[in-house]
Amino acid sequence: MRVRTLAVVLLAGGLALTACGKEGGPGDSGAAPTQQAAADVKVDGSATFEKMKNRGKVVVGVKEDQPGLGYKDPTSGKYTGFDVEIAKLVAAKLGFSDDKIEYKAIASAGREQALINGDVDYYVGTYTINAKRKEQVAFAGPYFTAGQDLLVAKDDNSITGPETLKGKKVCSVTGSTPIQKVKNEGLTEPENIVELQNYSQCVTQLQQGAVDAVTTDDAILKGYAAQEPDKMKVVGKPFSNEPYGIGLPKDDKPLRDKINDILDEAIKGGDWDKVYDATLGKSGSKAEKPVLDRY
Repeated sequence: MRVRTLAVVLLAGGLALTACGKEGGPGDSGAAPTQQAAADVKVDGSATFEKMKNRGKVVVGVKEDQPGLGYKDPTSGKYTGFDVEIAKLVAAKLGFSDDKIEYKAIASAGREQALINGDVDYYVGTYTINAKRKEQVAFAGPYFTAGQDLLVAKDDNSITGPETLKGKKVCSVTGSTPIQKVKNEGLTEPENIVELQNYSQCVTQLQQGAVDAVTTDDAILKGYAAQEPDKMKVVGKPFSNEPYGIGLPKDDKPLRDKINDILDEAIKGGDWDKVYDATLGKSGSKAEKPVLDRY
């Protein structure tokens, strides 16, 4: 997806929700389509699916602090956003209605272990597919593609892209792909790298002047910028390609194949468009559909 598309989507959507004072605040994306739970679903050979069936519900790992993507309303406890709706779509196609879904918020640094331990059945939360993670977990998808960018103070004109980060304090989430890129490419000095447990903590540090920039995927950053557009801005110069995948237990190929089939049907058949339109697409802006990578 092009950066300017995301900017329009998230800024327009976020500002509209804030201005209208709709319940749920910045994470409330409005009514999403109700997914009808499929009947008599079978995923032969999937230990994870058998666990879901025996339990009578699906446990999904999500984010809770990413407006427009994965956000938990502090008052109602309701989860909203594009990632949450994708999680619901998958659950429905596996035979689980909304009331049979348990959401479990897992920070970026704990995603692999949560899947390995069986704490969640699958994870949908801006989870970039990469080779290192594939050593520990499996991925279905991608179901969305974003790009790494920078969130800075509104009046800061000194940071115009990754090449201007030398001497600047940069914050991101512990163990995330974006902070690894900053380290690996030496974009700033090691002593200027700040790693915290979630993006909202990084944003608070930026607002307090403790760091100069927050870096992660543009979709996430524009959600935060939309909350306080007079104080923060996104640089708008992406420097990576971030394919978001659904994290799964590494050895459960039957479930990975099944979820890839679900995503493929959703992308080709229109359900993906409905989910997008009900969340990130509230502004009317279009998005490029992802292309599955069945490895």
